Amino acid sequence: MYDLSVVIPTFNEKDNVRPLFDLLRAALDGRSWEAIFVDDDSPDGTAEEVRSLALEFDNVRVIQRIGRRGLAGACIEGILSSTSPFCAVIDADLQHDETRLAPMLDALQGDGELDIVIGSRNVDGGSSGDGLSRIRRCGSDRATALTRRMLNITASDPISGFFMVRRLSFNEVVTSLQGEGFKILADMLAASAGRWKTHEIPYTFRSRHAGDSKMDSAVALEFVSLLVVRKTGGLVSTRFVLFCAVGFTGIFVQLLSVKIALVFLIDQFALAQAFGVFVAINSNFLLNNLITYRDRALRGRAIWRGLLSFYAVCALGAVMNVGVANSFFATLPFWALASIVGAIAGALWNFIASSLFTWRTR
Repeated sequence: MYDLSVVIPTFNEKDNVRPLFDLLRAALDGRSWEAIFVDDDSPDGTAEEVRSLALEFDNVRVIQRIGRRGLAGACIEGILSSTSPFCAVIDADLQHDETRLAPMLDALQGDGELDIVIGSRNVDGGSSGDGLSRIRRCGSDRATALTRRMLNITASDPISGFFMVRRLSFNEVVTSLQGEGFKILADMLAASAGRWKTHEIPYTFRSRHAGDSKMDSAVALEFVSLLVVRKTGGLVSTRFVLFCAVGFTGIFVQLLSVKIALVFLIDQFALAQAFGVFVAINSNFLLNNLITYRDRALRGRAIWRGLLSFYAVCALGAVMNVGVANSFFATLPFWALASIVGAIAGALWNFIASSLFTWRTR
């Protein structure tokens, strides 16, 4: 058994695999450790590169995930696959300072009450360096402040992707973590509800070595969804929040489509409304495929099968919406409340059914 497992989530990081491993070997020389690469089935051959490396070194292995995407889920699977008492998470792009791993391990081994050590850019001696553009640095600062305020987290860098956790402590919170999204550290700290003893070690965020950043607008939406999930006590999932957000945009798509249709279909509101609903359903499908179910995104011919499935799901959802609303109104004749209850029932049906049939796991 190793003292430390270094979990490295990857997607299209083939050119970074060997340079990172060489840096880890130097940084952890004399330590008992292993490298666990968790690859989301990268098309660039990242998993094959790790297997090639594993033929040379017995402390390297890869978990190749099929039909699943996302940094948080990869980190969770990597940590759960280990038998080490301590697990570190580090990006494959060489932006995190691997020389800080040894001090992290020393801190955890030297204090039996310490649960997690965080690599922080926001304590004395740490900085964002050249790793972030001015826009991304501003966004990171705002996200950090929002996370600390909304989730009552005292750590200075709760959205850091560089940390080391005691495995027993991780086991205490793992069942309540969200598998979707990118900011697993914030989720872990929120799930610990202030019980964890934390320590922060400064590091300088470096420029990416190779490949492209995985940050995009969908990642930002997933982050906001995580905050909503935690503020509701985990009552809803990150995916459901995203699904509802997409559904909300559908309202505006429908209104705009109806307005445009009425230009050509004068005095034909029913037809214009039907057209608006049709356009909104298609818009919701495309956005859900890009955002809500990006880890299961349909491609090629599967998109058409999925679209037909989504039509059927939404049709039944509309029937359920009306049926539940009518039943509620018959009991309590307050139309606004009945309409809301119907909408919630329809949304729940659409979410559950589309997860099972349209974007089912492989």
